[in-house]
Amino acid sequence: MADRRLKVFNTVARLLSFTKAAEALHMTQPAVTFQVRQLEEHFDTRLFDRTHNRVTLTDVGHVVYEISERMFELYDEMDRRVKEMTGEVGGSLNLGASMTIAENMLPALLGKFRVKHRDLAIRLKVGNTETVVAMVEHNVVDLAIVEGTVTNKNLLVETCRRDELVVIMPPDHVLADAAELGIEQLMPYDFICREEGSGTREIVLSYLVDQGYSEGWDVCMELGSPEAIKGAVQAGMGLSIMSSAGITKELKLGLLKAVPLKPRLFRDFSFVRQRHKFRLPAMEDLLEFSRDYCQRSSPMLDLELIQKATNGR
Repeated sequence: MADRRLKVFNTVARLLSFTKAAEALHMTQPAVTFQVRQLEEHFDTRLFDRTHNRVTLTDVGHVVYEISERMFELYDEMDRRVKEMTGEVGGSLNLGASMTIAENMLPALLGKFRVKHRDLAIRLKVGNTETVVAMVEHNVVDLAIVEGTVTNKNLLVETCRRDELVVIMPPDHVLADAAELGIEQLMPYDFICREEGSGTREIVLSYLVDQGYSEGWDVCMELGSPEAIKGAVQAGMGLSIMSSAGITKELKLGLLKAVPLKPRLFRDFSFVRQRHKFRLPAMEDLLEFSRDYCQRSSPMLDLELIQKATNGR
């Protein structure tokens, strides 16, 4: 139903390559170029700059791309809702997740879910908690799973499982053999943290204030993903506090050591969705499956087992 020219433009803008767009759309490159030129003629302006064998969006191109993304999301939603309401199996579901959850919890969860729902396409959008909650509010995603506190009263928030935040460090660090660590013991060392808007950052800063450290910890680096933080800690750049759910592999391989805080620090992973939005059967199926999955899995238990195994070597 969507304008063919706009679809071709959107694909080129997303890939920033006429050649890759032609392959993705099963078209010839001249045909792709022709469709884009027609759209440029319609708007009477250039949408792409082509210099030094690179394709970049012009200012107008950025606007058209942003709006076309929203248009195609609405087309998908319309198609999905009609199929769901008429009883047709399949369709698509837009899911949002904060980075910690997308990297550590969702691969296994969605993998198991897809075994029973082969005809359902899932589109996942990832960002920090603040960004993902905004996606729910603005109807970009149907359902989100985030960590941290959600204060928007217009959204429905449901706790799905508990997570423990622990101090991570290289295995040879002087604090690595501690049974637990108070904040006062961590103050002499550099701290690596997430960016503003991160649910993990919000929880850690709140914990510091509760422990009487309102001025915080000496931050040496802010990074935008859990994977980047783990790499920086492994390289000896500083200590960090992060989800026990996200370090299972590193603990098993002996790349990191995790020590609980004193007092221990917990937070919730939560489902977030619009309070009055049309309830898609596919979303209900995913919610029910996720509830059951979260009840059966315990990252805190995994951490304790791994620590015992590591200490027993």
